[in-house]
Amino acid sequence: MDTFLMFVKAFLVGGGICLIGQIIINYTHLTNGKILVLFLIAGAILEGFGLYSKLIEFAGAGASVPISGFGCALVKGAVKAAKQDGVYGALTGGLAACATGISIAIVSGYIVAVIFRPRTKKK
Repeated sequence: MDTFLMFVKAFLVGGGICLIGQIIINYTHLTNGKILVLFLIAGAILEGFGLYSKLIEFAGAGASVPISGFGCALVKGAVKAAKQDGVYGALTGGLAACATGISIAIVSGYIVAVIFRPRTKKK
């Protein structure tokens, strides 16, 4: 039963984040890139106040997988490294904390591009 409840929480929180994104798409003229940055910054700001970690503890992957979770991870890494290395750590810690995810995204994108030969759409 605990596993089922974990999935329900993840679904509701992740779905809620997607719902907010869809509302922004429907009622504003923001581009997808701007919405992506908005969510990333929102996750970073919420983590700066210590709120996003609590959401991740509650919802697990429902909160950590969306792009706002990436913003949270950047801030966590920067704060942790800043405590150890000062200003230099604050500048490098976020990227060091997220290097694995960034590397996987780049390599996966390259492999998919090689396999499927992307091309522009014909109008």
